[in-house]
Amino acid sequence: MEYRDAATAAAFEKAAELLGKPLELPLGRGEPESGDDFRRLATQHAFGDSWSRPGLDTRSRALVSVTIAATLGTREPLRGQLRIALNNGVTRDEIVELFIHLEAYAGAARAFDSYQVALEVFAEDHA
Repeated sequence: MEYRDAATAAAFEKAAELLGKPLELPLGRGEPESGDDFRRLATQHAFGDSWSRPGLDTRSRALVSVTIAATLGTREPLRGQLRIALNNGVTRDEIVELFIHLEAYAGAARAFDSYQVALEVFAEDHA
C-alpha cells in the first residue's frame, strides 16, 4: 500500500507489528471515497499517536485496549484489540480474567457479550 506521508506509513507499520499482519482497510460497497480519509486518520491517531507512545508497554496497552472496547460494547474494535492482545503475549486465561473483572464493574451483559466475541477470536487460532 502506498502512503501519502511518513506519519501514515509509520502508523500502518505499527498496526502490522501489533497485529502480526498488515492492516487492511479496503473501502466497502457503497462507501464514499472520503471513507479512505477516515480510515487513514483513525489509523494514524490510534497506531501512530497512541500505541507508539512511551509510558506503557505493549502488553499493558493491549489489556487496556481490550477493556475499553469491551466496556464500550464495540464488537469489531474489540475483535481487533483481542487479536492485538493475543499477538503480544496476553493469554486467553488473562482475557477471561479481564472479563470476570469487567463483569463486576461494567455488568454481566456487557462482559458476556464481549466474552462471546473473544470465543470467536480464540477459534480463529484453530481454524
